[in-house]
Amino acid sequence: MSRALIVDDELSMRMTLSEFVRRDGIECDVAQNAFQALSMFQENSYDLLITDIVMPKMSGIELMEKIREIDSECKIIILTGEPTVETAIRAVQSQANDYMAKPVQKDDFLHIVRRNIQIKQLSDERKWLLLENERYQRHLEDMVDQRTQALQKSMSSTITLLSQVIEYRDPYTAGHQRRVGNCSAKIAEWLGLSKDSIENVRIMGYIHDIGKIVVPSEILSKPGKLTYPESLLLQSHSLAGFKMLSDVNIPPIIAEAIYQHHERIDGSGYPRKLKGDQISLQAHILMVADVVEAMTSHRPYRPSLGLDVALAEIEGNAGVLYDHTVSKACLELFRIGNYTFDDRQYEISMPI
Repeated sequence: MSRALIVDDELSMRMTLSEFVRRDGIECDVAQNAFQALSMFQENSYDLLITDIVMPKMSGIELMEKIREIDSECKIIILTGEPTVETAIRAVQSQANDYMAKPVQKDDFLHIVRRNIQIKQLSDERKWLLLENERYQRHLEDMVDQRTQALQKSMSSTITLLSQVIEYRDPYTAGHQRRVGNCSAKIAEWLGLSKDSIENVRIMGYIHDIGKIVVPSEILSKPGKLTYPESLLLQSHSLAGFKMLSDVNIPPIIAEAIYQHHERIDGSGYPRKLKGDQISLQAHILMVADVVEAMTSHRPYRPSLGLDVALAEIEGNAGVLYDHTVSKACLELFRIGNYTFDDRQYEISMPI
């Protein structure tokens, strides 16, 4: 129910107007002066203030100005027995919503009261709807955040699982994908790539050999040199990884870079003999990190060649086999940044 406050120093006016308002279904309080009205307003909430202008000690205009400091939404109707243009202007300047001259006619008075009450109700309803919409938006954002976090966690677990699958089949290269992924991320960071790009490169490294799941384990762990047919089977892992990841809901560049990570800029790589700019930046980063890590690690067919030999391979073939800018970043990372291989499994933050 709407609530009004009537302020007038004349008892008969207070009684008459309050009776009009109450019979019209509006709860109503009365005050005999502005000081009493101000006190009541500070203790209660009102939808409508109806006040006389000329009152002792504090006028209706002064009361209205103080009320506006408390409540800017309350509708205010000014009553006066001495209507003048100056009075009307001051009332409007003080943010009165309506202005009415005495003597008051019941029908006109109730028409003005109803109109202001209706406007106040519509204003309150709009305010409520806006608040509800804000609450809904916050709830929706919270739900999206929760689901995004859950999806991120699920994707991170999936990436970890995929990374571990190859290690179980090829224990000789345990940790290789994590080391390549972390090194690739550091090279990307050294190059000044965006956070999302760095995370994508890390993911590529973590699963770049996933296609080896189609390669017989006898070939993966063979201690000697591979035959030509065996080499072709091993090389098929790039295409196999690409096909496996193409149907997964991850950024397409991840699958494509894994497809390309054994290409070389002079076209001597595999499986598509891509050259130069045909190879993505992410694949250039991945291939350099993969080569350095592989050369510094023990393999069934040879011992570790050492970091110096690995870096010499990158330096000697920069611009020939490996992208010059990426090679430079890799060399600076190890030689200036004193980077050492890190085989920790970091939490994945994949752009969704």
